[in-house]
Amino acid sequence: MADEDNKLKKAKQFEQEADKYNASQIQVLGGLEAVRKRPGMYIGSTSSQGLHHLVWEIIDNGIDEALAGFATKIEVTVNEDNSVTVQDDGRGIPVDIEKKTGRPAVETVYTVLHAGGKFGGGGYKVSGGLHGVGASVVNALSTKLNVTVMRDGKKYYIAFDHGRVVEELKEVGTVPLTEHGTIVHFWPDPNIFTETTVFDDKILKNRIRELAFLNKGLKLTFTDKRNDTAETYVYHFEGGIKEYVSFLNRGQEVLFDEPIYVEGKYEGIDVEVSLQYTTGYKTTLMTFANNIHTYEGGMHEAGFKTALTRVINDYAHKAKILKENDDNLSGEDIREGMTAVISVKHPSPQFEGQTKTKLGNSDARTAVDRAFSETFSTFLMENPQVARKIVEKGQLAERARVAAKRAREVTRKKSGLEIANLPGKLADNTSNDPNISELFIVEGDSAGGSAKQGRSRLTQAILPIRGKILNVEKASMDRILANQEIRTLFTALGAGFGADFDVSKARYHKLIIMTDADVDGAHIRTLLLTLFYRYMRPMIDKGYVYIARPPLYQVRQGKLIKYLDTDEELHDYLGSLQPSPKPIVQRYKGLGEMDAEQLWETTMDPENRRLDRVDPEYAKDADEVFEMLMGNEVGPRRKFIEDNAQYVENLDA
Repeated sequence: MADEDNKLKKAKQFEQEADKYNASQIQVLGGLEAVRKRPGMYIGSTSSQGLHHLVWEIIDNGIDEALAGFATKIEVTVNEDNSVTVQDDGRGIPVDIEKKTGRPAVETVYTVLHAGGKFGGGGYKVSGGLHGVGASVVNALSTKLNVTVMRDGKKYYIAFDHGRVVEELKEVGTVPLTEHGTIVHFWPDPNIFTETTVFDDKILKNRIRELAFLNKGLKLTFTDKRNDTAETYVYHFEGGIKEYVSFLNRGQEVLFDEPIYVEGKYEGIDVEVSLQYTTGYKTTLMTFANNIHTYEGGMHEAGFKTALTRVINDYAHKAKILKENDDNLSGEDIREGMTAVISVKHPSPQFEGQTKTKLGNSDARTAVDRAFSETFSTFLMENPQVARKIVEKGQLAERARVAAKRAREVTRKKSGLEIANLPGKLADNTSNDPNISELFIVEGDSAGGSAKQGRSRLTQAILPIRGKILNVEKASMDRILANQEIRTLFTALGAGFGADFDVSKARYHKLIIMTDADVDGAHIRTLLLTLFYRYMRPMIDKGYVYIARPPLYQVRQGKLIKYLDTDEELHDYLGSLQPSPKPIVQRYKGLGEMDAEQLWETTMDPENRRLDRVDPEYAKDADEVFEMLMGNEVGPRRKFIEDNAQYVENLDA
């Protein structure tokens, strides 16, 4: 009876709550309010990445004009007040009345989502951007935005405030008929971008340079008026992605001087492919669709890989480099040491996911395969010496792969983590939740011992490493997997490595590098970062890699303890203390000099520690530095040292 009463009571409560949930509780966001309410849905995030995405959206509009054959240059300027101006010399956004809204077309483009020339009507055959929401989204997320249009010998102006029109479109002057295009000036809203509204010149320059490579002949300029010089950088590459491959391989020893370049068209899809081989082991394969970097690849990448593997194996058998009974070389072996850029322009791209990191059009695979195969086959036949070098490099890679197979098996777990493989190394945490689990990679057994004693056992795992690990930038896979420290790290993380790395299997969502604050510590840190970048890159892309910042000094005065990072901080702090009692200064030469309590207080306690996250936005800069400082070519490294030695104040010899 009691059960029946409870059921009846719950039913009545449910009915009462259901009555409250009616149409009055359904919120309808008009105009651009939805963008301001949920900006992450439109630009990915409101972090620095989302902030810079605003610039990409406006630049994309100018590039669409270039792809349509109307624009030849785009000028990007960061102004003194950190606002951004983007000007192109395209046709100029239309200013006549748009029939559905009854408002000028330029106003509609900047105030209505999914309004623009990218949805049919012959405006653009190929376009990038966020499917036509770009201009209006930038407007919605800016405190102010104004647009100047020059077309048909006239100049027009319209201004917006938080996405709303504050100055109606008006004609403000005349211009020569040869002067045409659009100027967009916007100020990001600090209430949206609470993390930062300061644009990073390196991020802007890298992407603008990349866009210039991807659109041969288009001239892009960047000016930063926030510094004293206000220097203008000009990016203009008539060779397009062929020059991009040369740029990526600069400072590397290459198998042949000029990158191979292929362009073609298949059922309305424009295809460009360029590749070149180096004598090293690293594979760089960058794919783009409509100027969007497809980090996860997709059909265009699949078509290229299939064609490359097939053509090289066919040639190797025909040239008798591979015997009749020899197995084909694998795609992985063939791609070792290769640098390639693939760019397709598709009239109707289908991207998987909101952030467009994978191209899903199956016809892109066919287009790339057909465009690349014939030209590359001809190249191999016409350049037999180069072709032989490519095949023989693949054969060397195959032999190294076979030699590495036994070592690879060590890193694969039959069920969970086999602690038996890690004697005296890994002190694992007790939680199985990777979201709260942290792996500290600690320099030296002494510091490792203190870290094990001082840690939080629930969330913090400790992996001591001895000395400097192998420089993977100069090593083949068999040598890498023969290195005990590297194998131990791969096994502890449990997610594989290289092409097989699966970040979803990572046992820790924080990898924290904890090394001494000296030159040797910096070297070990660089070697580890090189390993992560080359063979566990998704950990960096996800923001899972951190660098701990232990203090350099401890100052003790009575019961008062203060930790300091630099000589300057020490000097200032000592000057602020009363003379009595006399302070005791301890300089930590290494983490091993800290006891467990000190290491916890300064470097491991989440309440007090300082961690620097390794930022994926600087990946291109990091790639260049890793190649220069860790690669085989001595010349660029020597020049870097000679140019920068003057800035080193304190050098540990």
